[in-house]
Amino acid sequence: MICYTLKCADDHRFDSWFQSAEAFDKLMAAGMVTCSVCGALGVEKAIMAPQVRTARKQPQKPEAPLSAPASPAEQALTEMRKMVEANSEDVGDNFADEARAIHDGDAPERSIYGQAKPEEAKALIDDGIEVSPLPWGNKRTN
Repeated sequence: MICYTLKCADDHRFDSWFQSAEAFDKLMAAGMVTCSVCGALGVEKAIMAPQVRTARKQPQKPEAPLSAPASPAEQALTEMRKMVEANSEDVGDNFADEARAIHDGDAPERSIYGQAKPEEAKALIDDGIEVSPLPWGNKRTN
């Protein structure tokens, strides 16, 4: 595992863990690394201080649990995610088909969320179907 400090074009800085440097490069090339604050795709590595381990034991700083949000922005995203999940139906990989069916009147109108390929989302938008990316990834993979 490797942790990178990343920043977006709006200078939002955040840390993110990756399986390896190669995994980071692969995700970047696929356009799958977004800003955890604003969701922008223009993310790049930021300058970060190296963590060097010494032979001597250093006093351990108490760390926040990994499940706790690190910033007010992350706390807001966590609350938004809870609200979306409580008030919407997860249609998973069928998002594009279900959104189109709701728009066409072939399915009951309701709030939904799920996953769509970029080309599917673009086709929905081109057809006048209002969709919006959520600023977090798939719960099963992150």
